[in-house]
Amino acid sequence: MKFDKKILIGVIAGGVVIIGDLIFLRGDKLFYFLFVFGLIIGVLPFIMSVIFEGGRKREIDMRFLEFVRDLVENVKAGTPISKGIINLRNRDYGALNQYVEKLVNQISLGIPLTKAFLIFAKDTGSRVIIRAVSLISESERAGGEIASILESISKSVDQIEELKKEQRSSVYSLVIQGYIIFIVFIIIMLVLQFKILPLIAETQESSAPSFGVKSISGEEFSTPMFILLLVQAFFAGLVIGKISEGGFMYGVKHSFILLALTLLISTGANAFLG
Repeated sequence: MKFDKKILIGVIAGGVVIIGDLIFLRGDKLFYFLFVFGLIIGVLPFIMSVIFEGGRKREIDMRFLEFVRDLVENVKAGTPISKGIINLRNRDYGALNQYVEKLVNQISLGIPLTKAFLIFAKDTGSRVIIRAVSLISESERAGGEIASILESISKSVDQIEELKKEQRSSVYSLVIQGYIIFIVFIIIMLVLQFKILPLIAETQESSAPSFGVKSISGEEFSTPMFILLLVQAFFAGLVIGKISEGGFMYGVKHSFILLALTLLISTGANAFLG
């Protein structure tokens, strides 16, 4: 993730909101709501960078499948694999273009094909490509036919991508359910905080002096519940990412969304209903 202008603008905008809030609204009901809003604005560009990076990696995997298919066609036509890769220089492979260009340049400079492929895989950082390149290297050492090897890899990568698509589509409803359940959880907590806990606090205030028991305020009840909501939001997002996309790293965006919802709804409710 690169520190680009969008991240800097987001941090500055968030900082302006927070500083203005600290100067003009300290002690106001809107103070915490705007403070959280400023934090979200400041952090949002980082989260967007993580999301875009995940999308870029998925595109690289898809484009690699196109690249291998085109390379198979060249090799089947009788073109040596090195020459076939050079022939693909002007093809558009989206996010994979810069890595293909580097691969072509290395082969043109006389770097061995296996070494160039290993560098190519390492640069992309894709597990799918790293596995595929490892298979190519091992098969080439064993003296296998390169055309059939590439065709097998193409089919393997295609199957992996199909399985990923099926996984994403099959768990989509689960992701939606996860968000709905969490929002219902927030609503229940707010009802407890603004309807039930005040009644409990009033009951304690009226009965505590009779029994010599110290009464507990509504805020002392609501603070642990708010912390529970934040913890629940963070881990629920990670679980959603793991279920939907196969990795906790992808859950960062879901955790951010749930945490932002929790903070905005909770502080907003306190500002306008408290």
